[in-house]
Amino acid sequence: MRKAKPYWEMTTAELRKATRQFDDPAYQPPALPKTAADIAQQRRAKNKGGRPRKGLGARTISLTVERGLLARSDAYARRLGISRAELIQRGLNAIVPVSSIRKRKRAG
Repeated sequence: MRKAKPYWEMTTAELRKATRQFDDPAYQPPALPKTAADIAQQRRAKNKGGRPRKGLGARTISLTVERGLLARSDAYARRLGISRAELIQRGLNAIVPVSSIRKRKRAG
């Protein structure tokens, strides 16, 4: 099989003939087969489902807090180097007994 001439050495007619397939708007170039590294990367990306699950998982709630208390709690959380949510979670864990939680089955 004769090796094709490089595009920069072709005449206009040769170039037009050699690149005719790219004129079709529906042209799909052939895909390269996936390597083991590609497959592993795709699996890692697919498995990243957000934050790691703690306990039964997390749930977003709406909570009304007096502004002064919120400002004090935010400042306290900042001094401890934790988030507001972590501070509230620690407070609830300190006052709510563990035995009050009903066991639920996890889905999946």
